[in-house]
Parts: sequence; structure tokens; C-alpha cells
Amino acid sequence: VQLQASGGGLVQAGGSLRLSCAVSGRTFSNYIMGWFRQAPGKEREFVSAITSGGGNTYYTDSVKGRFTISRDNAKNTVYLQMNSLKPEDTAVYYCAADKKGLHVVRLSSWYDYWGQGTLVTVSS
Repeated sequence: VQLQASGGGLVQAGGSLRLSCAVSGRTFSNYIMGWFRQAPGKEREFVSAITSGGGNTYYTDSVKGRFTISRDNAKNTVYLQMNSLKPEDTAVYYCAADKKGLHVVRLSSWYDYWGQGTLVTVSS
């Protein structure tokens, strides 16, 4: 299984970006998908997750109301729409896949597969 994240870039505060994560393989629809981020000098932190069918979504408090996670199982892709971006959102964003499906969504060590990361830089 390979994950390819894209969509990062430089944006001004208040702007928007949409991240995408394309997943290879035929079992994407079975995976819980998550987004994590890691800012310079900080640990990797949970951002958002979505269950296999898209029926449940999870967010860290700092992005609630600004970020939206979604998925298209026909395209094997998960998205993270990021609006009202703030400088503190600056980080490398990683997508991850969990094949176990037990909804332990906020723990990075629970995920089985990881993408390479895409850099988001928000200028003030």
C-alpha cells in the first residue's frame, strides 16, 4: 500500500488549501484514514480522521470549524479542506491509513501505512 499526499504550499493567513492523499491498492474503502501534522521542533500531532465509509469524522480542537476531511472511495483518495488558515497551522502534513478499523484514530502509532508528507506554510 502506498500513500501519496499532495496539495501543500504557501498561503497567507486566512487563505485555504486542499490536501489530497491518493492510496494504491484495492482495499482503500476498508481503511480508516487520518491526517497528522508535524511542525518544526514539535512532535507529530493528530489533525483529523474519517472512517471507512465516511460516516464518522474526527478533528483536533484547534481545527474544528476550519478543516473538513472527506473521502472518495471510488478514487481511493482522502481530502483535507483547510480554510481560515493560521500561521500555527504551518507544518508537514501526513496522511495515514489504518487497516484495523477499531477507531483508535488519534494515536499515530496505530496507523499501518503513511504517506511522505506535504508542506503547508501559512504566512502572517
